[in-house]
Amino acid sequence: MDKILLSPPVAFLIFLLLAFGISAFTSRLAPKGTESQGKLESYGCGEDMGDHRVQPNYKQFFSFAFFFTIMHIIALLLTTIPYGIPPVAIVYALIAAFSIFILYKR
Repeated sequence: MDKILLSPPVAFLIFLLLAFGISAFTSRLAPKGTESQGKLESYGCGEDMGDHRVQPNYKQFFSFAFFFTIMHIIALLLTTIPYGIPPVAIVYALIAAFSIFILYKR
């Protein structure tokens, strides 16, 4: 009971309240400015920017992110094995290698 402040939910709430307090305090210090034409428009190096809407394609990004995730999980698994390489880790690494092969097969 004496270490209740160190429990994760209580510590989270304390830091959350602290962050809200700092945010409220510093928002009073920030300059507000006056409403003017063009205040909320896009700006790029002194030029007026038009409304360009970019539609990104995440197909290539997904493959890279999936590869990154698989490789990091394999590295974490293989570096935290206590004694040698058990058969389960070998099977898991082979399945991961096969999934990477499938991911980049065209």
